[in-house]
Amino acid sequence: MLQTIIPKLPMRDKSRTKAYYVQGLGFAELADYGDYLLLKKDEIEIHFFEFPDLNPLENYGQVYIRTTDIEAFYQELVVNNFPIHPNGALAKKPWGQQEFSLLDPDHNLLTFGESLPID
Repeated sequence: MLQTIIPKLPMRDKSRTKAYYVQGLGFAELADYGDYLLLKKDEIEIHFFEFPDLNPLENYGQVYIRTTDIEAFYQELVVNNFPIHPNGALAKKPWGQQEFSLLDPDHNLLTFGESLPID
C-alpha cells in the first residue's frame, strides 16, 4: 500500500534553498506557501519547512536518493564547480552502491546512489 516517501527538511533562508536546488541541481518549484516550499526533479520531491533558528552545524537532516547514470550527473556538477561534500566524492561502496554526497546551505546531507552491477 505504501507508494512513495517525501522528505521534509529544514531551511533557514528560502531564497538560498531555492537557488541551491533550482539553479544548482535542476529542481523545479511545485509550490511556495511562505514558510513551506515544495520542489521536484524527475520523480524526486522534497519539501522544506522554515526554521530560521536552525544551527546548520547541529542539523542531522539526511536524504538518500537513488539515481541512474550517476557518473554523468556527478561530472555535470564537477564541471559546473558545484560543491561536493568534502568526504563525499563519487566512490564505489562495499554495500553495492556507487555514491556521492552534497551538503545544502543548511547542512542537509544529500547522498545520491546507484546500484553497482552484480558480478
